[in-house]
Amino acid sequence: MVPLLLVLLLALILFGAGFALKALWWIAIIVLVVWLIGFVVRPTASGGRRGRWYRW
Repeated sequence: MVPLLLVLLLALILFGAGFALKALWWIAIIVLVVWLIGFVVRPTASGGRRGRWYRW
């Protein structure tokens, strides 16, 4: 009974890690797209130059 519970627990952990990694990949792709859009659509600064869309 214990080995069966260990196998089920291992499968549950691996399934949870796989789901979390897949979700993190989707979040990374969305952040990358927003970052790239930020370079294309930048507000104009004084003097007609393109300003920075981030605050560093």
